[in-house]
Amino acid sequence: MSGVGTTGRAGAGWVLPLCWAAVLLDGFDLVVLGTVLPVMLENEVWGLDPASASVVSTVGLIGMMVGALTIGVITDLIGRRRVLLVAVTTFSVFTLLCAVAPSVFVFGLLRFLAGLGLGGCLPTAITLSTEYARGNRSGTATTTIMTGYHVGAVLTALLGIGLIPGFGWQAMFVAGAAPALVLVPLMVRYLPESEVFRRREERTRRQSGGATARESISLLFRDGMAASTVAFWTASFLGLILVYGLNTWLPEIMRTAGYPLGTSLELLLTLNAGAVAGLVVAGNVADRAGVKSSTVSWFGAAAVMLALLSVKLPAFGLYTAVFLAGFFVFSAQVLVYAFVGRSYPVDSRATGLGWTTGVGRIGAISGPLIGGALLTAGIAYPWGFYVFGVIGALAALAVGIAARPGRHVEDSPEGAVPERAGSDESVATG
Repeated sequence: MSGVGTTGRAGAGWVLPLCWAAVLLDGFDLVVLGTVLPVMLENEVWGLDPASASVVSTVGLIGMMVGALTIGVITDLIGRRRVLLVAVTTFSVFTLLCAVAPSVFVFGLLRFLAGLGLGGCLPTAITLSTEYARGNRSGTATTTIMTGYHVGAVLTALLGIGLIPGFGWQAMFVAGAAPALVLVPLMVRYLPESEVFRRREERTRRQSGGATARESISLLFRDGMAASTVAFWTASFLGLILVYGLNTWLPEIMRTAGYPLGTSLELLLTLNAGAVAGLVVAGNVADRAGVKSSTVSWFGAAAVMLALLSVKLPAFGLYTAVFLAGFFVFSAQVLVYAFVGRSYPVDSRATGLGWTTGVGRIGAISGPLIGGALLTAGIAYPWGFYVFGVIGALAALAVGIAARPGRHVEDSPEGAVPERAGSDESVATG
């Protein structure tokens, strides 16, 4: 194992909470700009205007995309533990520096550099946690990890209410970096390396040389996995269009529809509360019914719920529909990650997750652009929800193309429970 840390199964109990906390920081980043930008624009910080604010938002997402594409490969080469430590430290340092940025250019650069760490954090945390999940509980492990993402989003929105009026927008970035003072030392002391990776590393040392980055990427297209890899990328791209499009524009779309809504924060809290509930349920369903069929069903239900939002509803019905949209949309995207984690062998697992999330980040950039274009054209309601519904349906079709995940026996931790016959995971890949 690289570094110090608790070794083997003795540290297994630390994996899920530490990875969950790391992903919570990613959730912080989901809404922090939405929390601080209205204040920064109102006060004309550095002469910031909507155009430059959009650039700052976009470069941060580009940083996440680059981080996911590159760090996933590095994780398969040098280990999960070391990369996760670097990712959390990188994100936290550059987030803290955002609080003292002297110009919009430096602020945008720091957001890009923080994005590199964030982009690597998510696939690495999911990979490590699923490799410590026993038997067929990897779906639950993935969705549990991702509840941290939406808990972080909710907490950040609430934190903005308490911090910004008294301490200014800078306090949000200090608050986003502060958890690393506790989290990083805990990770150094207690986070173990994946046993799966350790065994792979031992085999590599006994053979001639280790894997290269090119070989890790090429494994995504070998042994009948090419179609599945493209399907995963497509589903992740479409899923993140929905996640970021809704988080950015849902309140404004509903306002243009004439609903007597409360604050935008209430609607976003409802959406992300539905996401947390959906993640808790989706992981258990995937572990029982199979991850492929569950992911297809979840995207299909998301498409239906998004189309339902085009119908005029009373206030209670609206918030119920928004809750259910969050319930299916966000967990459908996370089930794609669970599917990926079960489909690739250890030599390419983090690479597969990294590239799936990295390509998905293009969808994260596209979602707000699509919503903004629909609003500009004056057709966001109801046509925006029809567009989002079609995107959800296309994601379901993409997942349907992927091969059912096979059983990588050598990847299972000791004591793992065998897959049940009849589930998705008992059927070998092509």
